[in-house]
Amino acid sequence: MAILVTGGAGYIGSATVELLRDRGESPVVLDNLVYGHRAAVPADVPFYQGDVGDRELVTSIVTKHKIDACIHFAAYAYVGESVKDPSKYFENNTLRTNELLNTLRECGVRRFVFSSTCATYGDPVRIPIDESHPQKPVNPYGWSKFMTERILESYDTAYGLKFVALRYFNAAGATERCGEHHDPETHLIPNVLSAADGELPFVSVFGSDYDTPDGTCIRDYIHIEDLANAHFLALEHLRGGGDSEKINLGNGVGFSVLEVIETARAVTGREIEARMEPRRAGDPPLLIADATKAREVLGWVPKHAGLRSIVESAWNWRLENPNGYSEEL
Repeated sequence: MAILVTGGAGYIGSATVELLRDRGESPVVLDNLVYGHRAAVPADVPFYQGDVGDRELVTSIVTKHKIDACIHFAAYAYVGESVKDPSKYFENNTLRTNELLNTLRECGVRRFVFSSTCATYGDPVRIPIDESHPQKPVNPYGWSKFMTERILESYDTAYGLKFVALRYFNAAGATERCGEHHDPETHLIPNVLSAADGELPFVSVFGSDYDTPDGTCIRDYIHIEDLANAHFLALEHLRGGGDSEKINLGNGVGFSVLEVIETARAVTGREIEARMEPRRAGDPPLLIADATKAREVLGWVPKHAGLRSIVESAWNWRLENPNGYSEEL
């Protein structure tokens, strides 16, 4: 039996495909390549370019490869863009996911691991954030994932489709072959490294007057290899007859923007100019996960809990792939 990995050519999806192969699984990738990279998928992994809402295509993939589970990454994830063009996000992240779920259940697939997000919580009312924290998204991206979680709950009750929704915090780092290559790039660590290698003249720090020790925002960074492993463990949980779950993924430790920049200076040995800018609307000062449930339910223990390890992996991948992914296989 095989596993359908939607969005498997993307940042976290490709790392999960890599891990699944290493664990002896048979991943099959479906990606529309809007943000993913064909070169991120190994040549020996079956690949289909298309949309998760294409029911005829998904049915043919499930039938041909005897798919018995799905790990669903395929989503748009730019918060700012979701505010400017919410229709794009609700169409892709919610409606097309609903079509995917309908196709899977009609084909008899009853195991679904969902790439969700801490953005479903909105502004935190307590730190660290556990799964019982109120969910009040503050942007369409968060709402699109929130609504999909509600759909999954309903499908479990009505159709017996079992799921694990993994709400992760700040994905970062790289594996040996899979790294971060976005256009545009909005994540802090790759932008800091772009400033280190001269691709950017400086890195912007949005806000220096937050109620944090150094005045800059603090975030919980989680290595993509640890995220990939959590998806595998979630699949194993479902295979073992486990109940549907919503689970946070994070290290439970926060690092400030200035700490990330200083760590990157130490790792790269290069000067990195930090330019202070006004706060961005909607940036909470502190986001840290309580991932106790992930450890208790999935047996998940992150291997890369230190910031330096995460930054080093991203820098090493960048040195080996200065132009990101080559689209030539």
